[in-house]
Amino acid sequence: MQTTPPVEPPPLTRWGHAWRLLVMLALSATVWGSLARWQLAKDPWWTVSDIALGVASFVLVHYRRRWPVPVALLTAAVAGVSGTAAGPAVLAAVSMSTRRRWREIAQLSVVTVIATSAWTTLTLPTQTAPLWGLLGLNTLATGATVGWGMYLGSRRELVWALRQRAERAEAEQELRAAQSRSNERARIAREMHDVLAHRISRIAMQAGALGYRDDLDMEQMRAGTAVIKDQAHEALTELRAVLGVLRDADGAVLDAPLPTYTDLPDLVAQARESGLRVEFVDGLVDADPPPDTVGRALYRVVQEALTNAAKHAPGATVVVELDGDVDRGVTLRVRNPLGFARTRTPGARLGLIGLTERAEQRGGRLEHGVRGDEFVLSGWLPWAA
Repeated sequence: MQTTPPVEPPPLTRWGHAWRLLVMLALSATVWGSLARWQLAKDPWWTVSDIALGVASFVLVHYRRRWPVPVALLTAAVAGVSGTAAGPAVLAAVSMSTRRRWREIAQLSVVTVIATSAWTTLTLPTQTAPLWGLLGLNTLATGATVGWGMYLGSRRELVWALRQRAERAEAEQELRAAQSRSNERARIAREMHDVLAHRISRIAMQAGALGYRDDLDMEQMRAGTAVIKDQAHEALTELRAVLGVLRDADGAVLDAPLPTYTDLPDLVAQARESGLRVEFVDGLVDADPPPDTVGRALYRVVQEALTNAAKHAPGATVVVELDGDVDRGVTLRVRNPLGFARTRTPGARLGLIGLTERAEQRGGRLEHGVRGDEFVLSGWLPWAA
């Protein structure tokens, strides 16, 4: 029964064929030269038949990889009557033993021991050596030949296993790299949207207001354009901060820190300055500040909610409510009346999807939808997210 995976032998080069041929010739010459001289004086035709069978074995052994078992058994049998077939018989035996199949090896070993014993009995003069001694010597030689072939097969299997492991590790590494790149793209897209959508929406609203107002003097126009300039500068500053964090392999901040819970009052103040009516009810003000990861998620949710309200319900009052503690977690609720007017600022509804994923990754939840005549965004985050 085969207990190891089949391993194809490596292809032979010209040098591989050459040195194997030289080894076979050396083995055949040694066996024939040491034993055949006892028969030369008895029967000259024996020499011709010995060489003819040996040449046939040299041709047959080239097909050992295509038919390993038949070639090995046949060359072993021929070696029982031909000394010049000893080299091909040894090579075929080694080659077949690399397969490490015990049934085949047992058959070959029996045939080889019988053949070598027959050869030594036919060629050596009577009473030259005891029969049991020859049998033991032939068994030892056969065992060495088979053992060498099994060692080569085991080595090939080890090399094959290491190569497969290396290829599998390389494939897994490529997969992890591709997955890492995909996650990083998603992270960059989410961070870029969270940072830029709010700022650019405010710039678009401010520029739109200046375009519709025809009662402004030069000083008021300059003040309006200065506001747009400041907001664009703030957008670029936040963009550099996000890119700095994303480029750091350890997650350390390379530029300005990302906003957290303590920056929510500034966010609300900026929204009010841009003309949005915001009521901020902070139930966390008397408790310890939440962790930065939770605070950052809260900041992004409120930022996206204010951006959507400015887009789809300009002029409406937005109510932002926070509540919670260490034991209950953080509950967030943002609501505003449904608006009739819409700005032309494009939206792909990706912000809320990204925020929902952000909340779920931290073990929380985020829901949004129309309830009555209001749009409500509600969520919950664990305190130790």
